[in-house]
Amino acid sequence: MRNQTGITLFIVRGLPQLQVLLLIFLFLTYILSVTGNLTIITLTLVDHHLKTPMYFFLRNFSFLELSFTTVCIPKFLYNMSTRDYTVTYDACFTQYFFGILLGISEFFLLAAMSYDCYVAICKPLHYTTIINNRVCNQLILGCWLSGLMIIVPILGEFLELEFCDSNIIDHFVCDLSPLLEITCSDTQFLERMILAFAVLTLIITLVLVVLSYSSIVRTILRFPSVEQRKKAFSTCSSHMIVVSMTCGTCIFIYIKPSEKEGVAMNKIVAVLATSVAPAMNPFIYTLRNKQVIQAFRNTFKKVYIYFKAIKGN
Repeated sequence: MRNQTGITLFIVRGLPQLQVLLLIFLFLTYILSVTGNLTIITLTLVDHHLKTPMYFFLRNFSFLELSFTTVCIPKFLYNMSTRDYTVTYDACFTQYFFGILLGISEFFLLAAMSYDCYVAICKPLHYTTIINNRVCNQLILGCWLSGLMIIVPILGEFLELEFCDSNIIDHFVCDLSPLLEITCSDTQFLERMILAFAVLTLIITLVLVVLSYSSIVRTILRFPSVEQRKKAFSTCSSHMIVVSMTCGTCIFIYIKPSEKEGVAMNKIVAVLATSVAPAMNPFIYTLRNKQVIQAFRNTFKKVYIYFKAIKGN
């Protein structure tokens, strides 16, 4: 990658207020996110009770969350701790590429997880036939390919941008709005393309989620047992909370018209989306999931017994 105007460094302004508190906050949420998502990935790999399509999708979702927060947070933590807020041109666009790729793939994965819930609740007798290993792998591949198909043409246009005077990015990551603000190129076509892809992604994924959960709710309400209905709603509620959080932040940042007075608020929402949400999601999915909790206990006991045996020898 190269810049036509010779700019090789950008400067990220970040959030100048409360730098020390923000550094501590982001560090703690990042550690929490890494710990929670790695725990889910490990448990779904080692515990044979979690070798099901639902936990296969959950493992891939945790991987996306872990990768997404790693793309954004560590660099900014380094910037704040060293007070070196520079980022190279190539690193900036690489961060943007992977951030959007992972974000879009996550949206499509949430839609795939909704479909998995639909089949599990609405067609339980055919679940193992419909959601087999081949279908699971195809859905995951489709999520990644969808992300690539959307981000590649956008990035191609981004690389043609010229930066005449300013190289100061009014954000803590290389994101869409702050980069468009400092370019001297005509961005009308690019902005329309980004808006079209963002709306298309949201419409496709939200329609799939809404259709899946409409059928799920209708099916659950027909269950004769109150206990069955509560159990089914409990299974789906965690996923719906995560979908609402993810879609809400995306709509606020990318669909909402960009106003100069809203830049600070966009940065705060971006901080929450890249740090708090990935840290919370593992707990949202696991705290009400007895299978995952039991798997964690079993794994912890095995590790404890193993280290106790080593210590005894």
